[in-house]
Amino acid sequence: MYVSGHTKEEQEKFMQRAFEVALNGMLQKKGGPFGCVIVKDGEIIGEGCNQVTSSNDPTAHAEIVAIRNACKSLNTFQLDGCEIYTTCEPCPMCLGAIYWARPKVIYFGNTRSEAAKIGFDDQMIYDEIPLPHASRSLPIHQLRVSQTALLFSQWEELKDKKKY
Repeated sequence: MYVSGHTKEEQEKFMQRAFEVALNGMLQKKGGPFGCVIVKDGEIIGEGCNQVTSSNDPTAHAEIVAIRNACKSLNTFQLDGCEIYTTCEPCPMCLGAIYWARPKVIYFGNTRSEAAKIGFDDQMIYDEIPLPHASRSLPIHQLRVSQTALLFSQWEELKDKKKY
């Protein structure tokens, strides 16, 4: 198991804060029962609760909100050296965002199967991802125009671009 450099008590304190953020958001009717905090060097640098229903934004999951806040706090698009404490195992969207943000570890409370039992079931997405496009329940088709390929060639030639 990964050791963060924090004591078990410190880790539990961060998870407790994620719980508090989730509970407060839920009681304030911001969204579902999910909370997340992001820690760097022992300090919370970003936190977020689920805000899907209050913001009418299907991407406003606790982890996404916390990532946005942490990146703004650090003035960067990556979370190098950071730890994520989230009250539930991240869904596929959040897990993808977390990988892009590149923290060093994720700690979660509840499992995705426990979330499914209360109505937050992502299994369909997990099942769809490995399927060929033509076999997915949501139609997905490639539609190329000359400009789409041009974007990539222009990106390759662009000077002073910030790689990520």
